[in-house]
Amino acid sequence: MWTATKKIFKNLTPAQVLVGYYALAIIISVSLLSIPAVHQPGVQVPFIDRLFTAVSAVSVTGLSVINISETYSVFGIFILMFVLQLGGIGVMTLGTFFWLLLGRKIGLKSRRLIMADHNQTNLAGLVLLIREILKIILLIELIGTVILGLYFLNYYPSWEEAFLHGLFASISATTNGGFDITGQSLVPYASDYFVQLINIILITLGAIGFPVLIELKHYLFPDKEEQLPFRFTLFAKLTSVTFIALLVVGTLTIWILEFQHAFRDVSWHKSFFYSLFQSASTRSGGLATIDVSQFSEPTLIIMGILMFIGASPSSVGGGIRTTTFALNMLFLYHFARGNKNIKIFKREVHEDDVTKSLVISLLAVGLCVFSLILLSISETHSLLALLFEICSAFGTTGLSMGITPELSSFGKCVIMVLMFIGRIGLTSFLFMIGGKKREVNYRYPKERVIIG
Repeated sequence: MWTATKKIFKNLTPAQVLVGYYALAIIISVSLLSIPAVHQPGVQVPFIDRLFTAVSAVSVTGLSVINISETYSVFGIFILMFVLQLGGIGVMTLGTFFWLLLGRKIGLKSRRLIMADHNQTNLAGLVLLIREILKIILLIELIGTVILGLYFLNYYPSWEEAFLHGLFASISATTNGGFDITGQSLVPYASDYFVQLINIILITLGAIGFPVLIELKHYLFPDKEEQLPFRFTLFAKLTSVTFIALLVVGTLTIWILEFQHAFRDVSWHKSFFYSLFQSASTRSGGLATIDVSQFSEPTLIIMGILMFIGASPSSVGGGIRTTTFALNMLFLYHFARGNKNIKIFKREVHEDDVTKSLVISLLAVGLCVFSLILLSISETHSLLALLFEICSAFGTTGLSMGITPELSSFGKCVIMVLMFIGRIGLTSFLFMIGGKKREVNYRYPKERVIIG
């Protein structure tokens, strides 16, 4: 039996193995969240809700069918933080870290799995990438915990409670987990701009992409032995510009649309921070300083689009990713001008990357539309509320119009599948279905097809 299992494992593609590892992570998380000690005394959680919470935590989404603060004990909160770390940093990153601690060599199969998990295209430097990711994300979380923990002494009676909230808030924001232990997300800090600003920074650092953070580190602290001047890669430039542009456009759009609606009786600075925070949170953060159901329909649609785009590749977030959106927009611009090649920042984008971005976008739209059809059959909520929930799950964001606990068991399963696909990425999902790549050694004559 072991021989047969080993043979099956050997024939699997890296994408299929990666999906299996994340499925295993969910099974382990469900088991941990089923321990009686993780719940408050007298609290019983149905299996479907435990599974939903585990999937949401591993996929660092934040959609929840239960109130975390009323359901979990302090021990349960620490278990949830562990699962958030597992999902945020990535299964292969943590697995490689423990493998290195044991002094084991990272083989070719493991390196290919790391490539699949972090959307890398080169086998070289993967172990160094893992080390850099761990150092950066743990340092960010530590600094966030210290700052928020000390500041929360103004809110909570004991330092233990203050630092527990600081630690959880730091991990939840950095991993873009979207969970909270206040019971009201960040609504209690709606007038505290310092807490909001720290959370925005943590969300951004987690969502902008690990390669960008690593390049920024090398730029700020250059290697003395390096002879050539440091140059940012096209990926870092394109990701950063797109990320910042979406943040700015999202902020201004929400502010303008809600100026005479949800922000009518709110001061300009408070309404601005409402808009800024929600724009940053739609990147996949999932935290909120205001009940999003108060927003008008145009604003909710805009937020749905931002959640659908999601975070950057090789980050803690989901969605189609910022670079996919950027390449789609660049392709439309250059195609309208009659250009076959996309040129930006004095570089030319590879044709395979353009094709890949279009395939991912088409697949994502099809997946979300199919999910909307399924939920419209099983649920009684409005199409806008269902679409918002779908975009939130696919983008691993965690924002909701309040319908998550009211979903049927079938509806919860649909959302769980979306969260899982959003976490592993559409590329891994597509390659998992496609199986091993087969080279074709023949071609047919080409013929043009009328389009448009």
